[in-house]
Amino acid sequence: MYQREALRDHFHIKDLNWTEKQKDFIKLALDDSTNIVFTTGPAGTSKTMLAVYAGLRLLNKKAVSEIVYVRSAVESSDARLGFLPGDADTKLHYFNLPFIDKLNELLSEADIKRLQKEERVATYPINFSRGMSWNGKCLILDECQNSTLKEIITFLTRIGHNSKIFICADPMQTDLKNGNRGAFVRLKELFNDDESKDNGIHTFEFGEEDIVRSDILKYI
Repeated sequence: MYQREALRDHFHIKDLNWTEKQKDFIKLALDDSTNIVFTTGPAGTSKTMLAVYAGLRLLNKKAVSEIVYVRSAVESSDARLGFLPGDADTKLHYFNLPFIDKLNELLSEADIKRLQKEERVATYPINFSRGMSWNGKCLILDECQNSTLKEIITFLTRIGHNSKIFICADPMQTDLKNGNRGAFVRLKELFNDDESKDNGIHTFEFGEEDIVRSDILKYI
């Protein structure tokens, strides 16, 4: 089993004004016995931010050696953009903006550049995960409501030793066609029992009352 060595030097992570519910998620995410967390909640409940924050904390305390951000390359629009110019990295940049945005909120520019230079943060579309084996990494599968059952299973079967997985979704915002919808919800319900908890698999749910992005979003 290959596992990359841990980060040598610490970096500063900005602490935000977390709510009590968000603190509960962070505590669960950082617990040594936690392996996987399925997280649901409406837009504005900081699901992605919390997953990235927890990943950075794990990286800083050398519990993992790298953060890998994964999502389906499905556009969140009824009108598709079509062909995007540039190489693969340029095309994927647009889909990885949520991860980059959260890094910018939590870290200094210098620390972001250092982590990128040392390849401590990486991004992949979910369909690139087949054949990979992730050991000692923090894996964030974001916008999972846009992943099919086959894609999620492919992702989960890549998980190796000493890894931590955060799977985030808002089932109300799926962009999949009807036949492929609901995979995340089915898996979340499947693992929402005591036996799963005993194996380090947990579910965590945010509600409309947990929206922190803005008051107008709560109303919408």
